[in-house]
Amino acid sequence: MSTHMQAAHTAPDLPRKAVAGTLIGACSAVFVAQASSSIPSTLNGLFVAQLGATGSHLTWITAAFMIAVVVFEFTFGVLGDLFGRKKLVVAGAGVLLLGLIVCATAPVPIMIVVGSALNGLGAGAMLPGSLSLAAAVTHTPASRARAVATWAGFLSAGGGAAPLLGGLFGTYGSWRGAYWVLVALTALSILLTLFLATESSAPEGRKMDVPGQVTFAVGLILVLVATVQGPEVGWGTPWIWVLFVIGAVFLVAFVFIESRVESPILHLDLFRNRAFAVSSIVAIFGMFAFLGGGYAISMWMGPIQHQDALRIAAVFIVLQLPTFLLIPVMSRVTTRVRPVWLLSGGFVLMSAGYFLLTGLNIHDPALVAFLVPALLIGAGFGLALNSVTAVALNSVPRHLAGMASATINMIRDLGFCLGPVVVGAVALSTAGNTLMALLAGSGLPAGEIVAATEAAGHGGAIAVNSLPPGTPGAGAHGLALEALNAGFTQGFVVAGVATAIAAVITLIGMGRAKAATMGEPATSDPQHAAPDAVPALYQR
Repeated sequence: MSTHMQAAHTAPDLPRKAVAGTLIGACSAVFVAQASSSIPSTLNGLFVAQLGATGSHLTWITAAFMIAVVVFEFTFGVLGDLFGRKKLVVAGAGVLLLGLIVCATAPVPIMIVVGSALNGLGAGAMLPGSLSLAAAVTHTPASRARAVATWAGFLSAGGGAAPLLGGLFGTYGSWRGAYWVLVALTALSILLTLFLATESSAPEGRKMDVPGQVTFAVGLILVLVATVQGPEVGWGTPWIWVLFVIGAVFLVAFVFIESRVESPILHLDLFRNRAFAVSSIVAIFGMFAFLGGGYAISMWMGPIQHQDALRIAAVFIVLQLPTFLLIPVMSRVTTRVRPVWLLSGGFVLMSAGYFLLTGLNIHDPALVAFLVPALLIGAGFGLALNSVTAVALNSVPRHLAGMASATINMIRDLGFCLGPVVVGAVALSTAGNTLMALLAGSGLPAGEIVAATEAAGHGGAIAVNSLPPGTPGAGAHGLALEALNAGFTQGFVVAGVATAIAAVITLIGMGRAKAATMGEPATSDPQHAAPDAVPALYQR
């Protein structure tokens, strides 16, 4: 009997202590992985003030993390299936530990970018590994739903705790202290996983797909780098288009390879299941909106309004807390309510929150205006994140759970990656163009216009907004605020439209899916049609 089939038959007999220990290890891992992603959200203003970071630096700090996560997530899924998810999580946590230390000691913004890339590399191993660990010790729709809800709750808790850490240390000490706390928590997570978690793997039919991994990594890196740099150097710049074209060629080659290789890192048959395919599409839109909108809020309150880090943290806690509080509710609701209603309802709430944010006044720093939109977005995200993850895992056979976990994590994180990049590009380019137009008709002294134009050329409208009073160009501060108001309002519109599109796709795509189809195994091969594929979620 294969190793996989042994695991499939013996795992249900695991003692409760072993199951609980595995969930503790998995949840501690996803907590610190997500916290490392969220920590810059309250610190962007301090990076500008203390390290001289520009808008481009701030975009790259977030993008470097997500690019590293997305590019290597498939590879890590294969490694976890082959050699053990527990080993993968611990190794990823070690890399994360190194990245956090680099960030904590960074003397210049570029080192925070480097540290964030290392953080992303570690988190890219921990996210699919931890979800697969949790999935491997659950064997019914109800237990799987509880595990996924708990995992998602701790993911969101990490996203809420990190801004709070940043807010406390940024306001009452040094922002570096927040990173050092995460270093300690990551070390603790390594110990919990090592000593409490039960190892699992699914090596049957899994091999290292080197051509697929190389073409995917090269293609996605080139496309994402071009997407990040395009707004700064201009979309018409020849080398930007060269990167896009070469990247696209590599990604087409990746799909071609995956359709023919014996053991692909991405099983394309997964997408023949309508539930999995639709959840993958809407995951990109929804996660794009969540992190893109979060980036816009962070920039609005930090580098633009210069609010202190603790006030920014309060808003991000409201954004993240609902997912954690929904754990006991979602573990029951996901087995009683069709995913189509949970997903579409979540996206509608998120869309409403973002469109409410378009009414913000850039001159009003009051937190009250953020609270209702943030609560709507957070509650909607909690519904969507739990549901999209449960759909992805419960619509495939158990032996493909590792691949499905890596795939849905990669797709979700691709949305996360694109969010700040695209929203930042829209907001900053709109703000820059608006500022130039306002300066031209401002009537300010020529010297002020020249100085403000030079500052904008170096760091955009944010640089002009950050000029100290009395310095050349500071007279354009009000114009910069007006331009940034226009730019980031447009960013909120983009996030609102994205979640509205996700709601429509969910209603059309999943609403027409028959229960039997949504519960079918992702492959027609009888050898792989595992009897424990769990269709019950879709039979209501």
